[in-house]
Amino acid sequence: MTRGGARTDQTDGPERKCIVTGEVQPKNGLIRFVVGPDARIVPDVMGKLPGRGIWVAADRAALDKAATKGLFARAAKAPVTVPEGLVADLEAQLARRVIDLISLMRKSGEAVAGYEKVKDWLMREDTRVLIQAEDGSERGKSKLSTPYGGTYIGWLTADELGLAFGRQTVIHAALRAGGLAQRVVDEARRLRGVREVPAQAARGPQDRRKG
Repeated sequence: MTRGGARTDQTDGPERKCIVTGEVQPKNGLIRFVVGPDARIVPDVMGKLPGRGIWVAADRAALDKAATKGLFARAAKAPVTVPEGLVADLEAQLARRVIDLISLMRKSGEAVAGYEKVKDWLMREDTRVLIQAEDGSERGKSKLSTPYGGTYIGWLTADELGLAFGRQTVIHAALRAGGLAQRVVDEARRLRGVREVPAQAARGPQDRRKG
């Protein structure tokens, strides 16, 4: 795992080399960039923009180094412009991506929000992901446990989760296995690597109780 929290131990899918660390790892642990028509560096969160990809680990320190140390130009083998606020813009795009995926799961009945509904879902065998707002009450969050063998996501804000569920704010949410769940987990891990995540937000409820 990188310092920022992006996974490096995944083995599925194509691999690419980070221009900062030199490490080769699966694409879902990196961010793809391309050089736009105006020679500006553009983040390609969806991985669909035309052009040769330039790959950087989903890690805040690596991204900051690539943006400030001329590594994009070296990788492109040509002069490029790195927009001011590139990493902040990338973070916003990744957050939007996670929100949109959760929203799609909600519309298909594969995601719920609200303490009581989430509590009920966590008793089901097909629930795999517990999501809790970073800025929610630690006491309230500690009452729910990550599903056995499942995944915890704790670095979205209550406002961001609210957007996914069409509400003002949401503190607790859960996702069923299958469907888009793994894509939510993968994109959330990339967001965690880019975002400055407080320690308590990165740890599951069981770990918080132990610590």
